[in-house]
Amino acid sequence: MNASVSRVPCTVVTGFLGAGKTTLIRNLIENAKGKRLAIIVNEFGDVGIDGEILKGCGVDACPEENIVELANGCICCTVADDFVPALDQILSLNPKVDHILIETSGLALPKPLVQAFQWPTVKSRVTVDGVVAVVDGPALADGRVASDMDALQAQRAADDSLDHDDPVEEVFEDQIACADLIILSKSDLMDAAGSQRANAVIGEHVARAVKIVPTAQGKVDPSVLLGLGLAVEDDIENRKTHHDDELDHEHDDFDSFVLDIPAISNPDELAKRVALAAEQENVLRVKGFVEVGGKPMRLLLQAVGPRVNHYYDRAWTADDDRRSRLVVIGLKGLNRPAIERILAG
Repeated sequence: MNASVSRVPCTVVTGFLGAGKTTLIRNLIENAKGKRLAIIVNEFGDVGIDGEILKGCGVDACPEENIVELANGCICCTVADDFVPALDQILSLNPKVDHILIETSGLALPKPLVQAFQWPTVKSRVTVDGVVAVVDGPALADGRVASDMDALQAQRAADDSLDHDDPVEEVFEDQIACADLIILSKSDLMDAAGSQRANAVIGEHVARAVKIVPTAQGKVDPSVLLGLGLAVEDDIENRKTHHDDELDHEHDDFDSFVLDIPAISNPDELAKRVALAAEQENVLRVKGFVEVGGKPMRLLLQAVGPRVNHYYDRAWTADDDRRSRLVVIGLKGLNRPAIERILAG
C-alpha cells in the first residue's frame, strides 16, 4: 500500500551506537534539493549532541526550529509522552514541512515506534515512508555489531553456562528485521573481503528482500532514501522481532553519564585518552563538544569504541555554554571513576 499524498512522509533512521546515523542525516539535509525537512532526534543520555551537530549545518531547507530533540528517554519506550508532542510541534510549523526524518537512539527498537503510526490521531496526518537501518561496516566485517565487543563476546563464549543471546545483538537484529533499506556505513574503511563479510552478516538476519547500500561519510543521494512511499505502518506486523511477545522492554544493559572536562590544549591527546578508555572499560560510544584553549572554534569529538574522530565544526557563539562535555555510553556497570581518571590524563 502506498502512502497518501495528503499525509507527511516520515523516514525512520535506526542503527546501533556510532553506526553513522547523524552523518547520514546531515548529508540528507545538505542535499535536500529544495525539499523542506524536519528532524526528530532521540538520544540515549542527558545531553543532545546529535541535535547540536545537525543544528550546526546552517541549511535553509532544515532551519534550527525544524529540529526537535528528545534527550534522556528512548523514543520506543516513550511514544505517547515524547514522540506525539514532538510530531505535533513539527506539523504546526509554517511553512509546512515536506518530509520528517526520525533519528532513533542506538538502543531504540523501531517496531514500537512504527506501530505508533497506526494510532488514528497519528495515521491521519503522517505515514512511515520507510525504515532505514544504518550498520557499522568495519565492525560487522570484524564479526561485531559495535567496535569494542570483543572482550564481551570472548567472556560469553568461554562460559557455557551463560546465555549467548546477547542483548546488544538482539537490538541489532530487531533493527535489521524492520528495515526497508540498509546503509552499510564506512565502506571506505573496508577492503573487498571485509565488505563481503559485512554483507554476509546482514544477510543472516534479513528475512525479506532488502537492498544494502554501501556508503562513505554518509553520502547517499536523497532520492535513494526519501520518497519510498511504503506506508510501513500497514506492514509492520509482518516484520518479526525478538520483542514481539513482550508487552514492554527495558534498556538495563546500558549505562550513560555526562562528563564535564576542562578546556584542552591538544585534541590528539584527548583522542588517545578516549581510545584508551574504550579499550580498558566497557565504553561503546563517546561524543561531545570540547573547548580548545586559544581556539575560537568548537571541537566536535565522536568515538565508536577505540575509533575516535574530531574536528572543528563551527565557531563558538555568545549563546553557547562553552563547557567541555562528553556523553559516555557503554554496557551496564560502567566504571565512571576509572573512565574519568583516564580522560583526565
